[in-house]
Formats: sequence, structure tokens, C-alpha cells
Amino acid sequence: MEIEIATIGGYEEVGRQMTAVRAGDDIVVFDMGLNLSKVLIHDNVQTERMHSLDLIDMGAIPDDRVMSDLEGDVKAIVPTHGHLDHIGAISKLAHRYDAPIVASPFTLELVKEEIQDESKFSVQNDLVEMDAGETMSIGDRNELEFVNVTHSIIDAINPVLHTPEGAIVYGLDKRMDHTPVIGDPIDMKRFREIGREDNGVLCYIEDCTNANKKGRTPSESVARSHLRDVMRSLEDYDGGIVATTFSSHIARVTSLVEFAEEIGREPVLLGRSMEKYSGTAERIGAVEFPDDLGMYGHRQSVDRAFERIMNEGKENFLPVVTGHQGEPRAMLTRMGRGETPYQIDDGDKVIFSARVIPEPTNEGQRYQSEKLLGMQGARIYDDVHVSGHLRKEGHYEMLDALQPQHVIPAHQDMAGFSGYVDLASSEGYKLGRDLHVTSNGNTIQLV
Repeated sequence: MEIEIATIGGYEEVGRQMTAVRAGDDIVVFDMGLNLSKVLIHDNVQTERMHSLDLIDMGAIPDDRVMSDLEGDVKAIVPTHGHLDHIGAISKLAHRYDAPIVASPFTLELVKEEIQDESKFSVQNDLVEMDAGETMSIGDRNELEFVNVTHSIIDAINPVLHTPEGAIVYGLDKRMDHTPVIGDPIDMKRFREIGREDNGVLCYIEDCTNANKKGRTPSESVARSHLRDVMRSLEDYDGGIVATTFSSHIARVTSLVEFAEEIGREPVLLGRSMEKYSGTAERIGAVEFPDDLGMYGHRQSVDRAFERIMNEGKENFLPVVTGHQGEPRAMLTRMGRGETPYQIDDGDKVIFSARVIPEPTNEGQRYQSEKLLGMQGARIYDDVHVSGHLRKEGHYEMLDALQPQHVIPAHQDMAGFSGYVDLASSEGYKLGRDLHVTSNGNTIQLV
């Protein structure tokens, strides 16, 4: 059986992930993502109203024209988790393929919302829910399996396509968390089993975001402890405290809500994406928030919440807001510009429970946001966070577990691949032989 891999998006940047694997006549597409930075540099872009070709020209979504070179039928579209760089192009591209979208429960709910918000295309693909640990047939000879992994969003999986030639493991995005705050630990036992099955692992496609960083990525429980320490240190402060984190990071939002109550403040979730992700997680039973927790997404309701906070006293509340990357229209950025009823005073605290995504647009926007907040007197607590991606030691452990015949680094640009190339080379892989550094729009014939 011929095995061919099309590296469509996410091989020259962090964003717009899309990979297709052809096993004989069957094709499985992993991820259809958005490069948000390409959208943010344009003011007031509404992607839901744009044509896919325009977004492709902007470099915002994958250019999937290479799919016409693959001789086979797409049997499944499989997003690995609910971050926009993995699902943000589904509403623009999925309708081109007569194939179901197969995803874990939380991811599938977020995909549904992306499709509902779409106003340019009608996406009629079947939606199939599949949990970690389950499998489904792909054609007559291949099988798709979901393996549970841990990341900075709940319900993340690594899909594995089992073929007669060996398994294809799509390894984006994860960290090796054995004590997660929500959900089950990463299933390393299953990865080791897959690596030692009769046909083994033919190819491992790996996220290289932190491959240049030494050591291992800490557990979310470490970030939780750090966050609790920071917030308990502010227990006696009688001014305003504001926190921001990734809206999709349900475990972190849960911790913020819990710790706010521990220090006698009422948590309030503010911002469209904050309401979307937390509301979705609560609706499907993935998390249980206090019954009286306020979640407000629309501008008017957010401003009314800010007015209530100011009227009843900032010292009684913890607003948890969008804007950790300094996004121009997010709540925290508006607060920094003085565009909300919330008044920042000298000494007020702003907790960034997130790091800057290493990309020039984000870095510039975050710098501007912090400067605006500082000009109003805010004091910044930054990097109260742990990454959702493997560092070097995690990569070594995955290679040892899977023992793949071929490795393809992804989720970075050429400079970002360098650390992974070095560590894979130290494990006996050779560039151009079984270690394949590629770019968007290429195909790699493995068998």
C-alpha cells in the first residue's frame, strides 16, 4: 500500500495547521486551522464573511490545492483539539470534501459553533463524535484511533491512522502532563503499545513549538500552584485585580474562578470568547462552575458588568477578561485604552496567566497593551503560566515510546525546526533520509 503525506499548512509557521495522509485510496485530513496573526494585522476583518480564496491569499488559512494531486478519496476530517489554529478553517474548506468531521466532544462543539457563525459557505459535512480510546474504520484496510493527550485545552487527542504499512501518528499539540487539573493524564502507555505493535510506527508528525527549550514542560498543576500563590499574595489588597488567560484554557479559567472566591472576590468572565469556551464546556458537562458565575460576551452586557463592578467596589470582584495577547478588540486592551467603564487606578494589579505566542504581531500587540495599562498605573504580573507544548525531554520520551521509522517536524518555521532536527539527529535520524523537514504544499512519499 502506498503511503503519502501532504504537508499543507503549519510547516512554515505556528498556525493554519493542515495535513493529509493518503493510505492506498483512503485519505484522512488532520486539522484545518487559521493563522490568526494574518487576520489581526488587518483592521476589523470579519473572516466569517470572507471567501476562502481571499483568506488563502492572505496566508490566513491553508492552501489546499495540493489535495488535487492525491489519488484517493477523503474519508475523514479530524481536528485534534479546539484551538483556532487547528479548527479555524473548517468552515471555509470542509465543504469541499464529502467526508465527516470526526472529533472529541468539546472539539466537536466548538466546530459546530464555527460552522454556525459562517456566513459565506454552507458546511453540510456529517459531524461524528469520538472519544479518546475509540477507533473507527477508514475504508477497508485502515483504522483511525484517538489517543488521549494533555494540552492547554480540554479534550485534546493525537489521532493515529493504522495502516498495513504501520501507524501514522499525528502528534500536534500536547505536553506530557501526568497530573492535569481537568481530564485524564496523557496516555503514554498506549503510545508505547503502538510503538511496539507488529508494524510499529511508520511516521510520526510532531509539534516543534518548544523543541529549542531544555528540560520538560511542567504540569498544569504547577501553573495552578503558581497562580494560587500570586492571588493569595494579593488577598489583602483593597484595589482592583484583573486577570487574563487563554479563553480556551478551561483548566486555568476554573482555577481563576476558584482562587477568586478563596480571596473573597466574585469572579466574572468577560469577553466574547471567554463566554463561548467556558459556556460550551459547562453545557456539555466538562466542567462545573458556580451557579451564580457571570459570563458576558456582548459589548453592552460586558460594559454593564463593568459598571456594576465600579458601583459595588472593585475590591469585591475579579474580572477574568480576554486580551492576553493584546488583541486590539479584546476586553483588556479596551480597558488599557480607557474605553470601558472600569477605571484602572495606581497600584491595580493585572495578572497575565499566559505567555506571548512567539510571533511578531502578538509580541507587538502585547507590548502595547502592557504599556497602556502601565500608563494608567497598573502593575503587571506576567507569565503565571506553563506551556501546552513539549520541551526537549518530552520529545526524547515520545521518540523512545513510538520508535518511528520516519519523523516530520511541524508547527514551526525553519528556525523553529532546528532544535528538533538536532535532537532527532542525536537519536539516529538523518535529515533527508528518515527526518523530513518540509514546507507548506509539499508531499512526501513514504512507501
